[in-house]
Amino acid sequence: MSNKWGVILVNLGTPEAPTPAGVRRFLAEFLSDPRVVEIPRLIWKPILYGIILPFRAKRVAKLYKEIWTEKGSPLKSITEDQTAALQTRLSEIYGVEAPSVVYAMTYGAVKLADRVAELEGRGVERILVLPLYPQYSATTTAAVYDQYAQLLSQQRNISDLIVHKSYYARDDYIHALTASVRAYWEAREPANKLLFSFHGIPKRCVELGDPYFDQCQATAQRVANELKLNDDAWAVSFQSRLGRAEWLKPYTDQLLSEWAKSGVSSVDVICPAFAADCLETIEEIDGENRELFLGSGGQEYGVIPCLNSNPEHIAVMSNIVEEYVRVTHRSTGNQHFV
Repeated sequence: MSNKWGVILVNLGTPEAPTPAGVRRFLAEFLSDPRVVEIPRLIWKPILYGIILPFRAKRVAKLYKEIWTEKGSPLKSITEDQTAALQTRLSEIYGVEAPSVVYAMTYGAVKLADRVAELEGRGVERILVLPLYPQYSATTTAAVYDQYAQLLSQQRNISDLIVHKSYYARDDYIHALTASVRAYWEAREPANKLLFSFHGIPKRCVELGDPYFDQCQATAQRVANELKLNDDAWAVSFQSRLGRAEWLKPYTDQLLSEWAKSGVSSVDVICPAFAADCLETIEEIDGENRELFLGSGGQEYGVIPCLNSNPEHIAVMSNIVEEYVRVTHRSTGNQHFV
């Protein structure tokens, strides 16, 4: 390589400890971001600090404690595994000139700015920031751009940084999702319905121009096509809503309840918006919604794991990195995008 590359995988973040104090610190930072909650600050801050944090932190801490492992939160440990796996794959391809791979979190510990400084200290000249959000939303990926822009505004000698916007319709990503479903079905009979449950966002975000809803639909449709599913054999829903505003519909919990009550005996759920299993997939999807479906009359409920550090998932990340490296090498030295 003519220029040393670095790669930063970025996920949302996690509390440092499954305690009310640890969760409170994390939620305070997360929910204070205008990208996440677009309510005017003078209205939102009293609600956040006076109502949400005092009560929600204790409840969420209990949920985190249930899924916490010896390595910490699943999202953190899986992200660490993904980082190590991607580093190994790139080292196999590029040898000693392989890009250095690290990870950062948008909220909580392990900040993007710190990782950029770390890579620059290693002599890295070009940095690819890869948010682990397949579908773009201003509520997630744009927050990474915000931190990137803030970092650049504070630097005098600016490094070449590129942020990869989304990968919701890449052939290799669709193939990885499809393969994960097929692998799950090889071990057990496919359910009556396959539910694609994506993390929800307020409906107003889409009305203002957020492409997330369309990208979620596109991802699910392509996977359903690859699996050759009939239209009545699958659906898209949205989970993890917060507050009283209308969010993207149908809501996952309500749809599962309706299906069970209408006679759907079995369902398999996959969460393509999540690159790593976390509180929302382990506790909400595999816990709360399992109980809801079975308690409403359903008989069998399956959860297909996130792609996590699956080799085909790591291959997607590697392919994205290789595309940027190849284009840059073909250029005359200016920054190029693919």
